[in-house]
Amino acid sequence: MTAQLPAEAPPPAAVAGPPSSPVSTLLPRPVHAAPDVRGGAAAPPGKRSRGAPRLRALDGLRLLAALMVAAYHLGGRGGEIAKAWGSSPAHQFPTLHVVFAYGCLGVQIFFVISGFVICMSGWGRSLRSFVASRVSRLYPAYWVAVLLVTAVFALPWVAFKALGPSDVLTNLTMLQQPLGAKRVLGVCWTLWAEMRFYALFALCVILPGATRRRVVLFCAGWTLAAALAQAAHVPALDVVLMPQYAPFFIGGIGCYLLHRYGGRDPVAWAVVGVSWLTGQHYAVAGLWHPPSPGAFSYRSALVIIAIVTAGFALVTAIALGRMRWADWRWLTVAGALTYPFYLVHEHLGWVVVQALHGGLRLPSYAVLVLTVGLMLGLAWVLHRWVERPLAPVLKRALDPPPTGRAAARPRSRR
Repeated sequence: MTAQLPAEAPPPAAVAGPPSSPVSTLLPRPVHAAPDVRGGAAAPPGKRSRGAPRLRALDGLRLLAALMVAAYHLGGRGGEIAKAWGSSPAHQFPTLHVVFAYGCLGVQIFFVISGFVICMSGWGRSLRSFVASRVSRLYPAYWVAVLLVTAVFALPWVAFKALGPSDVLTNLTMLQQPLGAKRVLGVCWTLWAEMRFYALFALCVILPGATRRRVVLFCAGWTLAAALAQAAHVPALDVVLMPQYAPFFIGGIGCYLLHRYGGRDPVAWAVVGVSWLTGQHYAVAGLWHPPSPGAFSYRSALVIIAIVTAGFALVTAIALGRMRWADWRWLTVAGALTYPFYLVHEHLGWVVVQALHGGLRLPSYAVLVLTVGLMLGLAWVLHRWVERPLAPVLKRALDPPPTGRAAARPRSRR
C-alpha cells in the first residue's frame, strides 16, 4: 500500500537457459515482448522500454483499498470513533455498518499491491538505492502526519488527547511498535509490517542481486518458513516472518513475475495460487467470528474469502495487462494521494466527524462523505507541499548521484 509505483515497468529478462538445462526447469523462457499496459508497441526482448507507462489501474486499486480502510475506521468499528459520532457507528449507519466492517480487508489488498510494486521497483537496484527509495517514500509524509495529529490532539477543545513527548519522538522512528511505545497513528502497525517485508526482500533478493531464480526461491522459502513459524508458536519467528501477512506480500511478488515473464508461467501461477489459499485462511482466522449480540458486526467467512479473492484477481489482471483500459490520468493523482490519505484519515477523521456531526449536526452520511473529501484534500496538500519537495532531497542525501569518473559508469535503475 505504501509503495510508490515507478515510472516504468521493466521488460522481461533477455537470457534463459537452453531447454534441457536445469535452469530452464525453473525459469520459463522470456516472453517475446514486454507487456505494454497501454496496448501499444511492446518492447523487444532484452530491451528496456524507456518511458513505459505507469500501471494506473494499480493506482486506482490502491485508492480503492484506502477508501475501504477509511470506511472501516469511520463507520465499521467501535472504539474512539463512537466518541466522535456520539454513539456507535452501528446506530449511525444501521445498514451500511455491516458492509463497512469488511473494509479492514483493504490492508490485505495493500500488501498484495506492495509485493508487486516492491519486486518491480527493486529489480536491478543496488541495496543503497533501494533503501533510499523506501526511506524517501515513507518518511516525509509520515513525519508531518505524526506531528500534525499530535498538534491537533493537543488543542484544548479537541476531545482526543495527544501522547506524551517521549512517545511522539519515538513514533518518528516508525519503530514504536517493537519498542513498546504508544502509537500516534493507529494505522502505523501496517507500516511496521511493510518495513519487515522490505528488510526481508532487501537481504534475500536486493543484496545478492535480483534474478528470477532468487525471487522464486525467496517466495518458496518464505512461504515454508512462515508456515513453520506458525506451527512453532515462537514469538520471535512471528515477528520476523509474519505468517499472517506473508502470503499477501508473496502473492504480489508472484503477480509481478507473471507481469514480467508472461502468463504462461506455471511457477509464478503456483506462487500466486498458494499465496491466495494460505492468505484467505489467515484472513478468515483473524477476522471471522460467530454471530454474537455483543459484537459490533458479523463477518461472513464466504464474504471474507470473496474479498481476498477479488484482491488477488485484480492485481493478477493488472499484471497480465487485462486492465490496460483503465488508463485515466487522474488515477496517477489518486495513487499519489493514497499514502498521505491513509496516514491522516483515521485520527483527524475523528476530529472532523465530531465537529461536523456533534457540532454542526449534519446528517451521518453527509458527514462521512465530507470527512473523506476533506482528508483527500489534506492528502493533496501533504503530497504537493511535503512529499514532492522533500522526498527527492532525502533520496539524494541517502543515495547521492555519482560525480566525476563515477558518473560515466552505468548505475542501477532508479
